[in-house]
Amino acid sequence: MTSDSLNVVRAPEETTPGNYFVSNYPPYSFWTPEHVSDAYAALDRPPAPGTPLGIYLHIPFCRKRCHFCYFKVYTDKNASEIETYLNAAIKELTLYSQKAFIGGRKPRFIYFGGGTPSYISSKQLTQTVDSMKRLLPWDEAEEITFECEPGTLTEGKLEVIRALGVTRLSLGVENFDDHILDINGRAHRSKEIARAYDFARSIQFPQINIDLIAGMVGETTENWKECVRKTIELSPDSVTIYQMEVPYNTTLVKEMKVHGQNVAPVADWQTKRAWVDYAFDEMEKAGYSVASAYAAVKDPSRTKFLYRDLLWTGADMIGLGVASFSHVGGTHFQNRHEFESYMAALAEDKLPIHRALTPTEEERMIRELILQMKLGRVRRPYFQQKFGVDVGERFSAPLAALRDRGFVAIERDDLKLSREGLLQVDKLLHEFFLPQHRGARYV
Repeated sequence: MTSDSLNVVRAPEETTPGNYFVSNYPPYSFWTPEHVSDAYAALDRPPAPGTPLGIYLHIPFCRKRCHFCYFKVYTDKNASEIETYLNAAIKELTLYSQKAFIGGRKPRFIYFGGGTPSYISSKQLTQTVDSMKRLLPWDEAEEITFECEPGTLTEGKLEVIRALGVTRLSLGVENFDDHILDINGRAHRSKEIARAYDFARSIQFPQINIDLIAGMVGETTENWKECVRKTIELSPDSVTIYQMEVPYNTTLVKEMKVHGQNVAPVADWQTKRAWVDYAFDEMEKAGYSVASAYAAVKDPSRTKFLYRDLLWTGADMIGLGVASFSHVGGTHFQNRHEFESYMAALAEDKLPIHRALTPTEEERMIRELILQMKLGRVRRPYFQQKFGVDVGERFSAPLAALRDRGFVAIERDDLKLSREGLLQVDKLLHEFFLPQHRGARYV
């Protein structure tokens, strides 16, 4: 596509409140407290042979809450409260480590997400990781991801993070313009990005990822093009690009309600898709490959994202921390979503599980299908072998409709999304939901 195509005038598809990004199936609104017993039953069963295990630790602390943030985060906790929380998460992992589902496995991947994992002190981080390793050793871990906010990083903290074995450092850059960072509630500024990136590169993290968001409040085409240019100039190993959505529990939506607005003050979906398309085109010119609807990588043979790839093919993962999500033995479950209730459960040596759901075999197949569609390619033999289903035949009607719109090519062994289809894949995935899940509240 050309630069001029970024300015094409179209009928707007406005950004309105609600969830756009599809991260799991069936929708979270179908997970209930009544099914929590399913989670405990899954924990007490030995694992299916060959099933990988991962750990996710939610560190829900930030310097500021971004106006578009919909995660469970806190900006009012002191050092003592943070340490108490981290100790509770270790107690949670201790309880899990005693369950049959572990089956002698060691984690293949570990993910520190937030919030802002880099917000906590180096001492707290080191103590937490040491405790995790004592419970479930990391000697078989192939990927350890650590999310960072650039302004929380010092040279000393980056050295600690590197020494802990982190293989994938993910910098939440989002934008390079100080004004746009400010009006969107980001805590860092552009000078901190360059300083953190340069030092991280100097101490040789195996993979550095930069996150960008297309369509932040105040974003313009010229600003977006400059963000893409600066990203390519830094030459990270991978780039993740999200299109701005405005879920209901964001401060942005609360402000909209005060002013009686139903359309968010951000770019419409056509514009955001055009911006991401432009970014992918420019990155391809610079030698990157598009790896999914949200990611470009410099060297696909060396740069992987194991957390994504294993989860999307049915791996087990334990989510530690408030509101965290887990998947064990085919059952999904989520922790209690308030700080106090999460802490109270662990104070009583109880797992803080709040709601759960065990999908049917068909629902598990659909889950993997829609998640793998985000990669731009679905291997039909994989689903035939694992689920005994030819997804081309099972979903012939929606696939034909998407093919006729130029979004999907249907081949003997593959379903391949066009660039246009990939850029709006989350919007298309609902076509594959079972009838009872279409139109339902997602979260």
